[in-house]
Amino acid sequence: MLYRESIFITGFPGFIAGRLVARLARSETQFYLLVQPQFVDQAIEDIEDIAEETGVPLESFVIVEGDITKPDLGIDPEDLETILFETTDVFHLAAVYDLAVERDLAFKVNLEGTRNVNAFVRSVKNLRRYNYISTCYVAGRRKGRILETELEHDAGFRNFYEETKYLAEVEVDRLKADLPMTIFRPSVVVGDSVTGETVKYDGIYYLIQYLRKAPVLLRLVNVGNDKVRLNLVPVDFVVDAIAALARDTAAIGKTIAIADPSPLTTAELFDTIAHDMTGRRSEFGPPPKLVEWFLSTRISPPLTGLPHAGVPYFFISQTYDASVADALLAGHGIACPRFGDYVGNLLDFVEEFPKL
Repeated sequence: MLYRESIFITGFPGFIAGRLVARLARSETQFYLLVQPQFVDQAIEDIEDIAEETGVPLESFVIVEGDITKPDLGIDPEDLETILFETTDVFHLAAVYDLAVERDLAFKVNLEGTRNVNAFVRSVKNLRRYNYISTCYVAGRRKGRILETELEHDAGFRNFYEETKYLAEVEVDRLKADLPMTIFRPSVVVGDSVTGETVKYDGIYYLIQYLRKAPVLLRLVNVGNDKVRLNLVPVDFVVDAIAALARDTAAIGKTIAIADPSPLTTAELFDTIAHDMTGRRSEFGPPPKLVEWFLSTRISPPLTGLPHAGVPYFFISQTYDASVADALLAGHGIACPRFGDYVGNLLDFVEEFPKL
């Protein structure tokens, strides 16, 4: 079968990668899915589901066993030659998405792994686009408004996840002079805005699970504050944005923040969730410094469910400018939905599946 494009993707069968494959699937598209050996069975199941959902034949999806931490991505040499010749587009999503990740693992996967993918991309014979999935948190400890055109800084980082994603983006960014590419920076990704589906409860879900323990009582004290905004984006918006701009030539050479242009403060997020649960908002809020101190104590995680690694993200005084993204996405009719419009769907999913 002849294909108009052959897409190579790392990070399958991850939550975003799986949805992206389904979103990009069409009869004239072939996929090379880099899968670690331990995830092959799951990848096969997911491909069967995607093929049934999209009507794209199974033979359009090729599982390539490998690992981004290995030279040539651990791909068999004979297969590698074919893949490098046929690939037209690369999406690099594989990374360790863990705020508490240990240093060695973070550097091995997020930095060294990306270096290996960069080397692979340089060898692709007919490259149309290299799409790298970064994060808004490459901003580290910077404060204030973060522009999509800004990257390098010396403000420091809160953890090895931020640091290694930053170092990786620095190296990817330098390829812009030689390769057609786009860097995507999602903010905090939550579940589907329509179905509520997610695969992991972290970020805002810590607050959701906290309030679910005793909604009527716990909603009285707002543990958020009016100074800090937490930028949330539903996974369907993230996937739609990447899929659209990966095929938009106007996005070549751009770094794009996939972020909510009007994020809520953490106090507003608290009240929005509490109101959906109980029909009422909070009555008062303690000083933010007191809340931050308590959340950092040893007794907090068992009581609140919020691990210490997640605490700083509710007290970050930074916002992400998405002017480039907004302008490009407007042409595709894509915009980030408001949190208040889909929070109920997130809560319904958590209610149905309290533990993942």
